[in-house]
Amino acid sequence: MSPEVHYLWILVRSHLDRVRDDERGVSAVELVIITGILIALATAVGWAIYNKVNSKANSISL
Repeated sequence: MSPEVHYLWILVRSHLDRVRDDERGVSAVELVIITGILIALATAVGWAIYNKVNSKANSISL
């Protein structure tokens, strides 16, 4: 796991831990922010996997 992804994961986990302990609940804005972070993270991971697979596929000689 790259340092950037690890850092984002720690930030999301710490935020979720604070929200879970808070009895007021999660606001809609917080849910949108968390969802945005998770979408960005999933996009980054998908792009990295795509690039790895694509480079390996291009290196296969027919």
